[in-house]
Amino acid sequence: MSSPATIPPVSPVTGRVVLRVRVPKRMRNLEFVLILFALGLSAVAMALVQFGAQGGLDLRVFGYIGGLAVLVLLVHLAIRWLAPDADPFVVPIATMLNGLGITMIHRLDLAEGMSGWQAIGIRQIAWTAVALLLVVLVLLVIRNHRVLQRYRYLAMLAGVVLLILPLVPPIGRTVNGATLWVEFGQISFQPGEFAKIALAIFFAGYLLTAKDSLVVAGRQLLGMRWPRLRDLGPLLAVWALSLGVLVFQRDLGTSLLYFGLFLAMLFIATDRFIWIVVGGGLFLVGALAVGSQIAYVQGRIAGWLNSFSPEVYEATGGSYQLVQGLFGFAEGGFIGQGWGQGQPDLVPLAHSDYIVAALGEELGLIGIFAILSLYLLLISRGFRVGYLGTEDFGRLLATGLAFVMALQVFVVIGGLTRLIPVTGLTTPFLAAGGSSLVANWVIVALILRLSDDATKRENRMRAAKS
Repeated sequence: MSSPATIPPVSPVTGRVVLRVRVPKRMRNLEFVLILFALGLSAVAMALVQFGAQGGLDLRVFGYIGGLAVLVLLVHLAIRWLAPDADPFVVPIATMLNGLGITMIHRLDLAEGMSGWQAIGIRQIAWTAVALLLVVLVLLVIRNHRVLQRYRYLAMLAGVVLLILPLVPPIGRTVNGATLWVEFGQISFQPGEFAKIALAIFFAGYLLTAKDSLVVAGRQLLGMRWPRLRDLGPLLAVWALSLGVLVFQRDLGTSLLYFGLFLAMLFIATDRFIWIVVGGGLFLVGALAVGSQIAYVQGRIAGWLNSFSPEVYEATGGSYQLVQGLFGFAEGGFIGQGWGQGQPDLVPLAHSDYIVAALGEELGLIGIFAILSLYLLLISRGFRVGYLGTEDFGRLLATGLAFVMALQVFVVIGGLTRLIPVTGLTTPFLAAGGSSLVANWVIVALILRLSDDATKRENRMRAAKS
């Protein structure tokens, strides 16, 4: 005799049958499966690197992926506890990109004969551990994203201090002409990677309070309604800040990143395209005026426009690195040389600035498109969180964080493919470097918190309407 069917619970207030749908548990189970898939692909890639570069399999290298697996699963368990309604796709995508980056860096270590702590791949794993522990810490400390709105001016101060740090003589360091690094003993990092997060929090908080005045239209001119002169103050202030970065730190990409972040968030807050026109014009004029006076920026532009000129190619700080990267892309062709079959080590700094060129050589155009698709999915999840949010601060912060990641990917890959001048930015999650890796995982943590809060808020509103 079959057991009786389970009777759904009945509400004591309304007398209606209450259906309890375990949506959070289902989302977390999906996340777990996708994480296992990402780790599995990373393990396969690591094995192919071993076979391609050394002709055999060294089981010890799976400690790379094993370490990553333990850390990511720890984050997954923390999400189940601290953010059960968070987006289930964000962590698996970031894990896949991080795993591909570790694999490529290990491939370069093999080509250069590096092992032990000298191997950049080992240090990347260590930075990944720091980054993933910070993800758990962010989720633990920030239980509601709206608390960040209270500290918007503190975030502004932190962002400005982080921008200034590389200019402080005892600790600031200039690498390849750009003053973007800070060094404490054996540890060096780019504070600008964390400044973008602090500035995104400040911009979201500020625009939330100032958007009413910024949407007021001014005079009609050239078929467009222009903003009033007195409303241009915030835009001009950030414009001056971005030009200051260009003048003192001598990096066009970082300057564009900060100004583009504010401009995008300003457009989202006001829904007025005229701000894009005004801001884009200001940045173009400022970059041309200031860049024409800085030899380092002029060299970057010359390397962009005349990459194959013998004078530019052979000059110190010229286009040699860029052209070698282009040769790597060409050598990869459509399907690539295969893991471990190329010569990515011929490109200087292939583990950091030019890791996409190294991946293009071994994975080909198909592999690069797959990686870009992963970025597209990750960024789209961030924008989805922004549009899902029902309150303005969360919406601005989520879209701002997603946009700054999208802009960084565009600036880096655009530079490597000669679409724009090369900059000193690194590819999120892929490139070697602790500051970039940690900062982007913190962005992932904030998106998780924002998505969890947005989903819970939406569920409460639906329950109130029903």
